[in-house]
Amino acid sequence: MENREHQQHVWPGLRRGWGGRCPACGHSKLFSAYLKIVAECPACGLHLSQYRADDGPAYFTILIVGHFLIGPLLFIEAVRTWPVEIISAIVVPVIIVAALLLLPRIKGAFVGLQWAIKDRSGV
Repeated sequence: MENREHQQHVWPGLRRGWGGRCPACGHSKLFSAYLKIVAECPACGLHLSQYRADDGPAYFTILIVGHFLIGPLLFIEAVRTWPVEIISAIVVPVIIVAALLLLPRIKGAFVGLQWAIKDRSGV
């Protein structure tokens, strides 16, 4: 029974973290800057500095962008027939924007998951 209760906290933690909110209460912001996690939640007092995502979010961002944006480009006829300059002018900004939008969300989800499974690697 305890394992089931423990699993119920994983999805809310992931959703709140993905949304950039405190994984415990969901009321205050998780980030003080683009990727800088606040030290403590002002609403519930959770010490967020104890959760470290390290390189995990970057790896998952690369994995997602690579599989969902770059992979399908291999099967698009225009990529093989259009000039490289045009393809680069279109594809490179899309990849950069996608990576920059995904990175804080994935980092928030990592922090939410660490909160849910009670992994305090920064302690």
